[in-house]
Formats: sequence, C-alpha cells, structure tokens
Amino acid sequence: MTTDNPFFTPSELPYQLPDFERIDAAHYRPAFEQGMADQRAEIRAITANPEPPTFENTIVALERSGQLLERVSLAFFNQTAADADETVQEIEAEISPKLSAHHDAIMLDPDLFARIKAVHDAGEELDPESQRLLERTHLEFTRAGAGLEPGQQARLKEINEELSSLSTTFQQKLMADTNESAVVVDDVEQLDGLSGDAIAAAAQTARERGHDGAYVITLNLPTAQPALHSLTSRELRERIHTASISRGNKGDEHDTTGIVARMARLRAERAALLGYSSHACYALEDSTAGSPAAVYELLSELIPAAIANAHAEAAELQKALDADTPTGKSVELRAWDWSFYSERVRRSTYDVDEAELRPYFELERVLHDGVFHAAHRLYGIDIVERTDLVGYHPDVRVFEVFDADGTPLGLFLGDFYTRASKRGGAWMDLLVKQSSLMGTKPVVVNNLNITKVPDGEPTLLAFHEVKTLFHEFGHALHGLFSEVRYPTFSAPEVRRDFVEFPSQVNEMWATWPDVLANYARHHQTGEPLPQETVQRIVDSQIWDQGFKTTEYLAASLLDLAWHEISPDTEIGDVLTFEAAALERAGVALEAIPPRYRTSYFAHIFAGGYSAGYYSYIWSEVLDADTVEWFRENGGLTRENGDHFRRTLLARGGSTEEMAAYREFRGRDPRIEPLLQRRGLDRT
Repeated sequence: MTTDNPFFTPSELPYQLPDFERIDAAHYRPAFEQGMADQRAEIRAITANPEPPTFENTIVALERSGQLLERVSLAFFNQTAADADETVQEIEAEISPKLSAHHDAIMLDPDLFARIKAVHDAGEELDPESQRLLERTHLEFTRAGAGLEPGQQARLKEINEELSSLSTTFQQKLMADTNESAVVVDDVEQLDGLSGDAIAAAAQTARERGHDGAYVITLNLPTAQPALHSLTSRELRERIHTASISRGNKGDEHDTTGIVARMARLRAERAALLGYSSHACYALEDSTAGSPAAVYELLSELIPAAIANAHAEAAELQKALDADTPTGKSVELRAWDWSFYSERVRRSTYDVDEAELRPYFELERVLHDGVFHAAHRLYGIDIVERTDLVGYHPDVRVFEVFDADGTPLGLFLGDFYTRASKRGGAWMDLLVKQSSLMGTKPVVVNNLNITKVPDGEPTLLAFHEVKTLFHEFGHALHGLFSEVRYPTFSAPEVRRDFVEFPSQVNEMWATWPDVLANYARHHQTGEPLPQETVQRIVDSQIWDQGFKTTEYLAASLLDLAWHEISPDTEIGDVLTFEAAALERAGVALEAIPPRYRTSYFAHIFAGGYSAGYYSYIWSEVLDADTVEWFRENGGLTRENGDHFRRTLLARGGSTEEMAAYREFRGRDPRIEPLLQRRGLDRT
C-alpha cells in the first residue's frame, strides 16, 4: 500500500472526517481494491481460526472486518450521488459489479456460514444487542442464499452482479437525461409568475450551461416540477411537464426502459431461486409490514378517499381554469395545469400565496433559527459551524454538534444547492458510522437541490423546501443520536419501512407556532410573518391532499406491480405495462400522474426502495401518531425530546423497530391521525 492514499489509514481530522483536501479520484480504485483484499484476508482468518466458533471470534470479528473498504465506500458513493464527474462515473461503473461479487463471496462463503450457524445454534448467553446482531447476521446470510446449492449460488452471483451494473447505469443515464431535459426559455416574458430571484437563478444556470441571454429551468426528480406552481404561460408549463415525464423513455441513448424491465425480471428470478413467489414477497418478509398483503391492506384504506378527494379538487381547479378561458371555448384540466390552479385555489380559499411567502423563508434563517433552533429546544444540542473543515465540494458546509452537556456528538455536513453533477431529490448519507465497538462518532450529510442564486443574493425558499430541510435534518438527528455498539446497527440502519419515520416526525416543527415565528421573518425588513398568516399556512395543509395522496399511492402501487411479476411474466412495452398496472390499481388519472414514472423511478431502480416505496406512508402512520403524542404531552419540550431520543432515535437498528415504537408510545400505532391529517376517511 502506498502511504499517500488518504483512505489507507483512518483520517486524523476531527471525527475521522474524510480528508477531502487530499482525496483525489485517483485514490478510489486502489483503495477499493486494497479494501476488498484486506476484508478477504480478514474473512479467511475467521474461517481458519482453529478455536470453536464463538460470538466474539466469528460475529464480532465479522463486524470488525472491512474497515478500509467502508471508509472508501462511504466517501465514494456519497460523491457519486452529490458530485459525480465522468471520471467518478467510470469508476462507479467499474467498481459496482466488483463490490457485488465481493459481497456475494462473503455472504455465500460456506465455511463462514457454518461458523455463524454454529454460534447461532449454540445458544451462547448474550446481551440484548449482541443477541440481535447474531439473529440478524444469521438471517441476512440465509436470505442472501447461503443455504443454496452451488449451482444456484453461481446463478445468484451472476444476477447480483448484473443488477449492480444495471442500477449504476440507470442512475447515470437518468442524471444525464435530467440535465439534458432542462427547459431553455429565450423570452423572459414567458417566465411571468416566477419570482425575481427565481428568474435570476434561471439566467445564471443558462450562463453556466452556455445559453447566454436565455433562461434554464432545471428539473427536479419527482414528476411535478416546482415552477409549475407559478408560471402563467400554459405553453411553458406543458413544455416543462412533458420534459419531466419523458425522462428515460424517449428511445435515445439515455433511455432506461430496457434497464428497468431487465432489473424487474432479474429480481423476480432471484426471488424464485431463494424460494419466494416474487421479489415483493422476498423484500417485505424482512420489513415491519411483513408481507405484500399487509401493505395492500393499508393502501386500500386510502385509495377510495384519496381518489374521491382528487376528483373534488379537480372540479374546483376546472372552475378556476374555466374562468381563465375565453367565452365559448372549453379547455380540459391537464397535469401541467394542476399545480398552477391549485395555488390559485389555495390563495382564494386560505389567503396563502406561496410566492409572497418566499421572502420570509431565507435559507440561513430557516437553517439556524428554524431547524437548528427546534433541535436545540427539543434535545438541548448546539450546532457550531466549522469553517476550518472542508467538505467534498465548495458548496458543502461543516458543522460540529454538541450534546446538552457539551459532549461532542459528531459532524453535520450541509450540501444544499443543486448542480449538474448532483442527482435529483434530497437525502441523508453517512460518511462515518457511530459505533462504540469501533470508537467512532457519526459524520452525517444532508443533500438538497435548492436552486443557487447569484452571489450576494439571498436564497429564498418555497415552503415545501423549508419542510424538506426539516425532514432531512430528522434523518441527520437519527444518525447523530445513535448510541449502539455494533456498526451494523448504527442509525439510520433500520428496516426500510421504518427509516423515514424519524425524519417525517421532524417536519412537524416547521409549522410549530413558536418555531415558525422564530425563523419566518422577512429577509429585508426582519418583520415576522403575521400570526394569522401562520395559522392560514397550517390550515392550508389540508388542501390538495387528494392530489398528493393519489400521486404517491400511484407510485407505490407501480413499484409493487413491477416487483410482483414472476420470472416468466411477459412485460412487453414498459410504458404499456405501467399504464395497465395503474389502471388495475384504480389510480390511473390523466391529470395526476404517479409521483415517479417507471423510467425515472430512482428510488426503486437505483435507491434501495424496490418493493418499498410504500414505506413513506407506512412510516407516516407512525409519524402522525407520534405528532399526536407530542401535542398531548406539551409539544416542544426537553422532556419529550429526551424520551423520543432515548426510546427510538438512539436505538438505531439494535432493537426491533416496532418494539421500540411501543416503548415510546405505550401502544401500537393508530391510523386515524394519518387519515385526519390527509383529509381522508373510510366512510
């Protein structure tokens, strides 16, 4: 090993923050190769140990293995999502199948599994977290195919390697197509309705992309694009919407439809090899839901009321559209009209104008006086910016987080702005996992895609971006508060349909009256957002829930449709398959397309949510029930925060998730708070 590779030894920076000033793309390949070689040697040492298998010499030794590989992997895959150039993408395409093969070599190692099974069967007396680690390790090896015949394992390895390559290709094609599909506008008059700062940002983006004198509207990951809320030009709204829904399905070099069909079929074949009737059955067995039937039971409670509300909302929007239509003409409400007229109805019904609210939501104030302020009030933590520490991109900011007693907790990195090298959406990543076994504290990253304004201009947020800041910081808090021994359980390493729960809970503080009053101040005058406006914002949250619930349910049901096929299912044309699936599920509304269509559904084809997109609303049942608990118990208090932190956030995956929830809440969750929040009922 050469000594100049910063991954070969743990970083000497605070909290082992990767030394991004030293890291270069050239360091990744050798670090991956050496990391895999090191872990292979560590596994050989475990299996060659002449001592009888024990928890310590087998399970804990396995936990300790692969430290170099983890260091480089956490840094690299954060970069592939947040700041990927061609070199990084080439490395990703090369290394992903190798990592898949490396993982399979461990999970399908017969000697290693024999030792794990021996420890599992021996009944060694262990503490609760160690016992859970033993059970989870045995289960994960079994679900990975450790018990299959050699010929089946060989085919399984081929499938996993191909899926890894396809997932990487999907993500890279989608990123490229999203960038190329940005809408170029030549005439500023077409941008009527956008705020001045949004127009300035569009002009700057155009200059950066070689369109001097024009304006560029970039695309976000979901189907519905933010600009559609305010653009008065119906023609431009249609252009943007068409660009959005056409990503990945135009039959060009960036087309992803062949990839997704192949991935769905491979997942079905893998599930069959492992003894399951579908990938959905396989994936959901190891979830808090437990089965597709349980998921459908929840979704079926929501679909009828959501569709009914959506039709009622559409009728109101059609009236607003008719009022704009010349006498004697008839114009049908279309998908690109929905957001614009929904905002108009919201303004007339609740007197809430998203555009007029933006001056009250300046990024720095929202971050410090909203997100950080709420966390301080609830948990006692303090967050201090560390300008001496460097992130992986000039836009990244580094903050140190201290507990209420002054104890250092970890680092928080904020990467808030969109750029061509970043994938769409918003997410949390770990750069260092918390583990008392490894002696490490957490380093967490929040990524958003806020449009960057010209230097010197304030970054003014739409209210949905405010909520996203709170949401992603909820993930960050989950990671920062982790108090586990084993890195396998480091928060937010919980089962997929539980992971969104803490982040969704944190959204409640965005509209908590005294929190909102603390950060919602006009960026020029400092005047607070009037209290009556605050109440109208809260009241207006019920509007458009038919649309929001329906687009979400459509995506969730589309995900399940793709992952309930058998290996011999005839898929045919991908978009035809999609349309038929939505029709069967009863959510095929032309004016409300799915939140993600198949060809750009990154959550399930590149993001680990296959057969799991339902998780957001499954977690929202817990979230809404938890919000009710906070309200019943006095709201934003240290006592409440400490209880939530101790019983849930600090546990990570070290406790069965629903057991932790019952300890927090004192009972199983109820669905009624969710139905009330979304304006749904079951009558």
